[in-house]
Amino acid sequence: MPENTAAGTVIVISSHVVRGSVGNRAAVFALETLGHQVWALPTVVLPWHPGHGRSTRLTFAEADFDAAIDDLIRAPWVGEVKAVLSGYFGNAAQAKSVARLVSSLRQDNPDLLYVCDPVMGDLGGLYVPQATAEAIRDHLIPLASLATPNRYELAWMAGAPLDDNNAVMEAALSLGPSRMLVTSAVPMMSGGIGNLYLSGRHALLAEHRAIDNPPNGLGDLLAALFMSRLLSGMDDEKALQLATASVYEVLARAVKRGSDELTLASDASSLATPMAMVQMRRLMHPAQRRKQ
Repeated sequence: MPENTAAGTVIVISSHVVRGSVGNRAAVFALETLGHQVWALPTVVLPWHPGHGRSTRLTFAEADFDAAIDDLIRAPWVGEVKAVLSGYFGNAAQAKSVARLVSSLRQDNPDLLYVCDPVMGDLGGLYVPQATAEAIRDHLIPLASLATPNRYELAWMAGAPLDDNNAVMEAALSLGPSRMLVTSAVPMMSGGIGNLYLSGRHALLAEHRAIDNPPNGLGDLLAALFMSRLLSGMDDEKALQLATASVYEVLARAVKRGSDELTLASDASSLATPMAMVQMRRLMHPAQRRKQ
């Protein structure tokens, strides 16, 4: 696929695994498949996802990571960068360093798209130190053009249980980013799972059939795909439909193969031209509800 020159270069900052398709391994592959040039900065390096069992965790000294951020800020090619995507952080200092990077890039490019995927927890609670989660919430979420938490991460950041999609939308509005895509939203169709997107104009729910025991990396993949579609100039609803369809198709194919990881190299066509059907619903935006 030819380079998507209109979209420009993307900086992706997240974890790197030797085996598997999570963190940077998922996001970078997806973005490059869709034609983007990508600068990839790992926050930690792991032989595999921790869900597969214990493994050695390779980390960076805080000062060294911060120095690498300085290098990116001063890079002679920094004018190419049109977007930043952040995911998993190894410590709180890294989140603060990335906040500095985004703020610096915005000085030269006020239109920079910053997508914050606040990778911090799930139904079982936080799986990063609380200080790291707080740094993401306090330093990065306020800078985000788009945030892509799962429902449990959003609930932690908002400090409220999110038992229905009205509560999800109110929590999304309370945190401040102009656009938020919440995964694991409350489904409306039986046996389904949903992605809820809220912006100043839209409240959209994209649903598909839930699949048991999914491999890891779906959130990383969705954030990258949705960001790419937005960068291409696609309207929000179509971008959400295509990104959700791609993730569902990749998931279904990996599970059908019996794989314990997403099989992105085999399913690149699903990233570019997904065929899976997605149920799209328009919800009542909280701003409309308050007018009634």
